[in-house]
Amino acid sequence: MFESLGDRLQNAINKIKGYGKITEDNISEVTREIRLALLEADVNYKVVKEFINNVKEKSLGEEVQKSLKPGEVFVKIVRDELIDLLGKEDEPLIIIKPMTILMMAGLQGSGKTTTVGKLALHLRKKYGLKPLMVACDVYRPAAIEQLKQLGKELNIEVYSEGKGNPVEIARNSLTYAKENGFNYVLIDTAGRLHIDEDLMRELQSINEEVKPNEILLVIDSMTGQDAVNVIEGFNNKLPLTGAVLTKLDGDTKGGAALSIRHLTNIPIKFIGVSEKMDGLEKFRPQSMANRILDMGDLMSIADKAETLLDSDEALKAAEKMQKGKFDLEDFLVQLNQIKKLGPLENILKMLPGAKKMGLNNINIDPKQMAHIEAIILSMTPKERKNPDILKASRKKRIAAGSGQTVEEVNRLLKQFEQMKVMMKQFKNGSLKLPF
Repeated sequence: MFESLGDRLQNAINKIKGYGKITEDNISEVTREIRLALLEADVNYKVVKEFINNVKEKSLGEEVQKSLKPGEVFVKIVRDELIDLLGKEDEPLIIIKPMTILMMAGLQGSGKTTTVGKLALHLRKKYGLKPLMVACDVYRPAAIEQLKQLGKELNIEVYSEGKGNPVEIARNSLTYAKENGFNYVLIDTAGRLHIDEDLMRELQSINEEVKPNEILLVIDSMTGQDAVNVIEGFNNKLPLTGAVLTKLDGDTKGGAALSIRHLTNIPIKFIGVSEKMDGLEKFRPQSMANRILDMGDLMSIADKAETLLDSDEALKAAEKMQKGKFDLEDFLVQLNQIKKLGPLENILKMLPGAKKMGLNNINIDPKQMAHIEAIILSMTPKERKNPDILKASRKKRIAAGSGQTVEEVNRLLKQFEQMKVMMKQFKNGSLKLPF
């Protein structure tokens, strides 16, 4: 996500950091590189022009000229302009009591049906809501079955009438939802081109019939600059309240995200970051700007932790860490918690300074986690609580029991000790995050 754009922007920023003073000449050189980086990332040329003009004007202002560290001020200017492009503030999902109605629209193949499932799961986990998914895509072969399969996988009910009239199905689903205690209805409509008059009229009819509180347009991020035309086409027919950008994990450019809000004023509310059902993230302009500039995205990590991890276990672990009593038994519990967050390398990428520390290209073999788990499980409860008693004979027994070598047992113990030292440094305030 944004890999190539992030690399190019950071290279340009590093140049300006090397200058003792910002002048018109060196700022022109750096902004030229930023302009090329944005254009290559498929950002709309009008957006690029405005962005560069704003950065230039603010960089040559009195505040920067008087600054002792003009490079740092320049980074702040670029970050602020990126946040401005992406929408400044978070746009929350609409939730209205006693029941919210959401209609999902989009082109064919944009990931609309999968996004309905992901969003339904998010609503249940994050807000404790009882969602109902409604199958109104009566045209695409197997679309209804796909939604039913997702419902079965997520244990979320699907309302379906088969190949009926989408407007009637949507209307009937609301009656069913009210009678059965559902408080969030997600209507999955058929994918269509915004220039298809008949299908667009159908969407308008559903809108008039059920009066949804939220109408989200699902956009494949690889659509690039054409995403703006797609949004405008749909928005001319429907009162869109937001967009969902899918497949952002496979798009190293990310130009659509930087152009959409600025040119259409339609906020991006969510982004799809993996094919898994928990691979949906709330879109935060500040977090996204931070990711691009390698400043980390701790808010998204916190979001994941809030919905997936056991808060009581996390609190116990934090208290033990503060008291210096964190042992291998606790470490095993936290290891199982971390596994819920998904691939560890994806979490490492969101840490501040990940690229500088080389964490953005790490591939962690899931087997390594399994090996660590096997080693700890081969210890006795006493050994897990007191790793200091692990001498040669005990290590041999643990290695044999876990199917690993004594060297791997030693490596784990060394890493655990290093982690405890780091925890103490965080506690004492002597270790600073790299930003």
